[in-house]
Amino acid sequence: MPISSAYAQAAGGAPAGFDLISLMPLVLIFVVFYFLLIRPQQKKMKAHRELIGALKRGDKVLTAGGIIGTVVKVEDDSTLLVEIAKDIRVRIARGTISELLTKPPAAKGTAQAPAAGSTEGAAKTGLMSQLFGKK
Repeated sequence: MPISSAYAQAAGGAPAGFDLISLMPLVLIFVVFYFLLIRPQQKKMKAHRELIGALKRGDKVLTAGGIIGTVVKVEDDSTLLVEIAKDIRVRIARGTISELLTKPPAAKGTAQAPAAGSTEGAAKTGLMSQLFGKK
């Protein structure tokens, strides 16, 4: 018995057009990722680049390895000479600086005394001292 040929019929289901609604969840996920992850990371990277670019002699810095030291000399665009203890200086890459701890003190002629009622002196004493009046 010979087998007869079967002919496929056209499916009468979904339309063949483009459906914009099906893409909306993907677009929404991308927007959320941009505002919650990508944009804050870009801001943080920009601030770190500015910090590294503004390093100068006398700045107290923290390296990515946890070493705290004072910048003695800015050698070039990629390296710094940092003093980590008395007469112990190490050469480090600028990119390893993770945080600027303190800036060098201002010159004596340019320093101004805080105005009366100013909170600059109070900010140095600490929150608990401000609240309870202890020094």
